[in-house]
Amino acid sequence: MEETEISFWVGIDWGSETHQACVLRGNREVVEERSFAHSGKAIAEFVASLLERVGGDGARVAVGIETPRGSIVETLLDRGVRVFAVNPKQLDRFRDRHTVAGAKDDRRDAFVLADSLRTDRPLFREVRLGDPRVVELRELVRVHEDLVAERVALGNRLHAQLNRFYPQILALGSVHEESWLWALLQRAPTPAEGGRLSVAKIGSVLKAHSIRRWAPEKVREILREPALHVAPGVEQAARAHISKLLPRIRLVHEQLKDCAREIETILDELAEPEDDAERRGHRDVTILRSLPGVGIIVSATMLAEAHEPLATRDYTSLRALCGAAPVTHQSGKRLSTSMRRACNGRLRNATYHFAMSSVQKDERTKAHYAALRAKGHSHGRAIRGVVDRLLQVLIAMLKQGTLFDAEKRRPAAAA
Repeated sequence: MEETEISFWVGIDWGSETHQACVLRGNREVVEERSFAHSGKAIAEFVASLLERVGGDGARVAVGIETPRGSIVETLLDRGVRVFAVNPKQLDRFRDRHTVAGAKDDRRDAFVLADSLRTDRPLFREVRLGDPRVVELRELVRVHEDLVAERVALGNRLHAQLNRFYPQILALGSVHEESWLWALLQRAPTPAEGGRLSVAKIGSVLKAHSIRRWAPEKVREILREPALHVAPGVEQAARAHISKLLPRIRLVHEQLKDCAREIETILDELAEPEDDAERRGHRDVTILRSLPGVGIIVSATMLAEAHEPLATRDYTSLRALCGAAPVTHQSGKRLSTSMRRACNGRLRNATYHFAMSSVQKDERTKAHYAALRAKGHSHGRAIRGVVDRLLQVLIAMLKQGTLFDAEKRRPAAAA
């Protein structure tokens, strides 16, 4: 099908309160420059004015923007306008084409966006509305990441307070995520009270949380170890601090479990096609989850953050987004490669855990990692090699529509 000719090129410099727009014709003539507020009415009026110029045919308008999300983008896409996103680093280079003095303001950026889109559209990424469930999944994955970071921060504070006067309880496990230790602290918030706990009370805590690796007698023995000597008031101050931390870390822990359940529910829904038209897209979830080492959070992160390259089976874009593709530097006879840092941080973390788990669960992946290490590569370089190989396998599986089968994989040559 022939592509509709673009009549107007628009650049929007996004702002938290107001947005600056510049509208160009194909001959680079500035048709309009305007700012509009970040409100439903102002955004609707701006989009309506664009559509009025093209008789309602949104496909004849192309909009360039740095932030490929939010109400402006969604309103434009809903009205049929084509939206293209550019990396802020690229925009900085485009700006240098128009001025070498380093000048920067909102009007100039809007013009640079519109003009660069007009001349270098292949360098911009076209934005499309995704499946509503994938949008929800992306938000839940990011919430889960925030909750994990919050739990780690609270756990670090709890650990620091206990280390001041009650270090023996830290020998029983991680206070970052083991709820039975929080219950034990609730019953015995000081070394003196811990030493007075009976075997029966300790046993009831262990039983309530299904802890079998510790015998009540052993826990009591640890709690009765000599306490640290601290200055008067330190124990009371630390106890007061801990009493404020425990409810918060418990709440975050419960929210994490709820969030994980919601993520798993959406994944299960995505894995069940509603009709034949959706069968291919939703089968991707089942294929991805069949890989060894892919858990709920990793699969959800990949589906949410790399939905487009997975849908288009674009291995090159996927490996770049995940940080697995190296960056080459060549000048004359000198050629070197380095780790890619310009990537999606969430995907990098997810694929790192994916690779580490796969090394433990899949013998061929383990052998590939060992071969890379034997060649002298660092742990990080070897893991990136494993990630690259696993992404290649994933794209091949998606193209063929087959689930993972360890017996069909050929041994990978170490690179």
